[in-house]
Amino acid sequence: MEISFAKYQALGNAYLVLDAGAIDLGMDEIMRLCDFRNGIGSDGVLFGPSYPDDADFGLRIINPDGSEAEKSGNGLRIFCQYLYDQGLVGKQVFTVKTRGGIVQARVFAEQQLVEVSMGQVSFQAEQIPVLGPAREVLLEEIALGERTVQVSCATIGNPHCVVLTKQPDEAVARELGPLLEQHPLFPNRSNVQFLRVIDRQNIQIEIWERGAGYTHASGSSSCAAAAVAHKLGLVDANLTVHMRGGDIDIVISPEFEVMMTGPVLAVCHGKVVVHG
Repeated sequence: MEISFAKYQALGNAYLVLDAGAIDLGMDEIMRLCDFRNGIGSDGVLFGPSYPDDADFGLRIINPDGSEAEKSGNGLRIFCQYLYDQGLVGKQVFTVKTRGGIVQARVFAEQQLVEVSMGQVSFQAEQIPVLGPAREVLLEEIALGERTVQVSCATIGNPHCVVLTKQPDEAVARELGPLLEQHPLFPNRSNVQFLRVIDRQNIQIEIWERGAGYTHASGSSSCAAAAVAHKLGLVDANLTVHMRGGDIDIVISPEFEVMMTGPVLAVCHGKVVVHG
């Protein structure tokens, strides 16, 4: 079977966009498509658009390991740019439905930027989810074997675990990220961010992404890390998140609604033979 694809990247985070009808592809085929050696190469696959009753467009997001993500900030920005490039949206605000909720978005084509209202952040254990009593999960100790780390957790439609550190780096993310992602406290696993506060308007993060591993940029991780830093009183409501792949601008409302703005670039379009 031959299907069309579009490949985009947002701060080095690459996604393939496939028609919603191709969602029945098998896990092995999705993993092959995402493989940078044996396939096209991607950090995930976006299936859409579909047309739900309660939003303008629908989107499903599949990780390279075949698992389904509730929400992806970079994936959403890429999908919105794809909709614009296909002539399905213009400069107006439109809505996209994901498993993690409905978001509002707008494309600024001239600036190669996409703005997404990602929804409201919650720090409540039962919503993230984190096992244990009902509480806000802030600055809690978690045991990783003989080591203990302090974490704060949040959800913006998908789960996040934030570790404050003086100097985040790739080695730490690769060492502790998978341990935290699959920690027994997180029944749905978790994305993990290692966060350094630079000043009141800037933070830096290194990212271990659930289902994808170490990554240079993540939109939802930027939102969650910024919200945690703001909740702890460490940063202002308008700030920039710095990652290896580049920067994302975040605005947090008093109710912890998060607006994210960042770049998207098209990489290529083509057709691929799949066996699913």
